[in-house]
Amino acid sequence: MIALILGTSEGREFLQKLKGFEEKIVISTATEYGGELLKEFPVAFMNTKPLDEEGLLNFAKEFNLKGIVDASHPYAKNVSENTIKVCKKLNIEYIRYERNGVLKELNHPNIIRISGLEKLKELDSIIDGPILNTTGSNGVKQILESSLENRVIHRVLPSKKVMNDLIDLGVKIEDIIAIKGPIGYELNKAFIDEYKAKALLTKDSGERGGALEKAKAALDSNIKLIIVEKPKVDYGRCFSDIDETVEYIKNILK
Repeated sequence: MIALILGTSEGREFLQKLKGFEEKIVISTATEYGGELLKEFPVAFMNTKPLDEEGLLNFAKEFNLKGIVDASHPYAKNVSENTIKVCKKLNIEYIRYERNGVLKELNHPNIIRISGLEKLKELDSIIDGPILNTTGSNGVKQILESSLENRVIHRVLPSKKVMNDLIDLGVKIEDIIAIKGPIGYELNKAFIDEYKAKALLTKDSGERGGALEKAKAALDSNIKLIIVEKPKVDYGRCFSDIDETVEYIKNILK
């Protein structure tokens, strides 16, 4: 038995390519929405709630796992670190899949790179106007705690939980764009124009995550592109190709 921790759009592709091995696979996603997207696959078990280190440890013991494939979001540092710790404790294999970034080599005078959302406050004097946040809902609380003088418009997943969470945090309805990504260049640019944004905040979520379209829309609009850099994690064995990852998983399950 092996576990897949899925946090990106590649989850469906992984399971499609692992057809025939479902009875040997358990899945963990952080949300019920993530589970909904994968419910057609007859895996042995699917968890749809966030797991801390202890929860993941118990999960691994319950299913007597041979290994864990960490395909969580590239910015879910805590998830990866907890998974690595659990694998070491149980002496089982840790396999990381992470899509390649596409913004690392991008060079432009309007690009600002920050190590984390906590650095946003330092940009107060640089950004003269609204900021379009396209990093998702998980960082909204941290952005609000930065007490920025700028208006921040948050583009988030259109789920009931996300909307309720944002409203509970005090985000105004007019500062929420609820839409499932990724979205194309034209719509990104339209949002920039509509909200008169002076900066677009993004993560390097790779080609599949629409990072290039967001970057091009921002730079073509002559506004600042704020890129949150990927967190540094020592993954050990790490794949960036789905087919290679799948073949490795199949060899473990045979």
